[in-house]
Amino acid sequence: MITPDIINALQQYTQNMNAPLSFVLQTGEHSKRAELLQFLTDFASASPLLSVVEQDLSETLRSPLSFTLMVNNEPTGIIYSGIPSGHEFNSLVLSVLHATGTAIKLDEGLQQIIKRVDVPLKFEAYISLSCHNCPDVVQALNQFALLNPHIQSEMIDGGLYPDLIEQNNIQGVPSVYLNGDVFANGKIDTGALIEKLLALYPQLSQQPADAPALPLQDVTVLGGGPAGVSAAIYAARKGLNVTVIAERFGGQVKDTMGIENLISVSSTTGPELTGAMMQHLNDYDVTLKEHLRVEHIESGHIKTLTLSSGEQIQSKSVIIATGAKWRELGVPGEKENIGNGVAYCPHCDGPFFKGKDVAVIGGGNSGVEAALDLAGIVKSVTVFEFLPELKADKVLVEQLHKRTNVTVITNAAAKEVLSTDAKVSALQYEDRTTGQVHEQELDGIFVQIGLLPNSQVAQDVVELSPYNEIIINERGETSAPGIFAAGDVSTVPYKQIVISMGEGAKASLSAFDYLLKNH
Repeated sequence: MITPDIINALQQYTQNMNAPLSFVLQTGEHSKRAELLQFLTDFASASPLLSVVEQDLSETLRSPLSFTLMVNNEPTGIIYSGIPSGHEFNSLVLSVLHATGTAIKLDEGLQQIIKRVDVPLKFEAYISLSCHNCPDVVQALNQFALLNPHIQSEMIDGGLYPDLIEQNNIQGVPSVYLNGDVFANGKIDTGALIEKLLALYPQLSQQPADAPALPLQDVTVLGGGPAGVSAAIYAARKGLNVTVIAERFGGQVKDTMGIENLISVSSTTGPELTGAMMQHLNDYDVTLKEHLRVEHIESGHIKTLTLSSGEQIQSKSVIIATGAKWRELGVPGEKENIGNGVAYCPHCDGPFFKGKDVAVIGGGNSGVEAALDLAGIVKSVTVFEFLPELKADKVLVEQLHKRTNVTVITNAAAKEVLSTDAKVSALQYEDRTTGQVHEQELDGIFVQIGLLPNSQVAQDVVELSPYNEIIINERGETSAPGIFAAGDVSTVPYKQIVISMGEGAKASLSAFDYLLKNH
């Protein structure tokens, strides 16, 4: 199951292990258990410090398809229920390395928050091996477990536990439970997981009086997407002290599967581009504080930024490049059914609707691309578009019309998401031509109606447009001296990766010019 080439790679990765690690597999019978045992045996062959042990740990492990990681015969709190192949193979590799000495690359402030947990926390993450967002959640929870013995993290492959999927009415992944209760659904990152944890245990955010602080920064960049990374690199090349604060490095780009319009790169993917941006950023002396959000900016000659962790950073200038997020429908039943039939990522959640009837709301490029993607999986796709015609590029629309299981309804305004037994059952929509209200029976609804700028932090700090974009001039300057903006959060008219990169560079050069004249 694990090829010789992969074992060779594992041999390189595991060279720096500083302690023996055992995969402890629950005893018992299951049709997939032999496959799992072979998988673990192949993995363990990569290092003499790795071993496989079969043991009855039924009080901890849920089935013969469950195994846990032990270091020096001590539990790590990490459990896998299923065979972590596919996208989750990297999660397993990282958990092995982190458990045996490889440093956890999580901001020190966030690590301290996790280490302050003093009550038992049992996380269960339901995943699909085809989900490219799920590993982020599994890896984050595994890190939490390694940082604090009070925390346990279990990955559960929903495809191998259909009874649990049915019992919990799970229709989207990742789906995270904490101590038996729903904790998070859908696409979520480390920062959002910690924020949800802080909402339950606010005392964890209390900063000790002796907590170290960064020195005064020349430029602080908010956002880790193309605009933010470009701004940081240009500032660092000027010899400035630069910090990047990013809720999620890569931003929207990380979720983009195909990129064919980044000039000089004929074809790439979001994850590949995100990795390339990180590698480029690492060439410079830039402080990266990932999985954190700036909650407040106090303007002035020296700006004070308060982070979601409670930390504060002082900076001479600020570049806001926080991007945008998926726009929600804002109709009754939408939020209530997220993870139970309402989804925003067809790549992640599409496989859950195999052979079922779904809708895509939105007839732009993202909506039509989602419909094309889903058409090969589901029974039928109905595309709902608010305007009289689809807004997507002609080539995409032509492809859509070739699909025999796709129906397009235009002039349609979504009114309500209906559900039965905690699952989506229909979409209520209005025909904007006649005013009549109709119901379309559906099993799932994928919302693809554009983006909203992540400009909350800029409210009452700089001037915003009626669409809540940060208003900038041709130099990337905002209405507040020393505060600049770039990319999708700003009024730049075209939301494209290559444009965001250019705008980030421009904002950085403007910030450098500002520093020369004012500091």
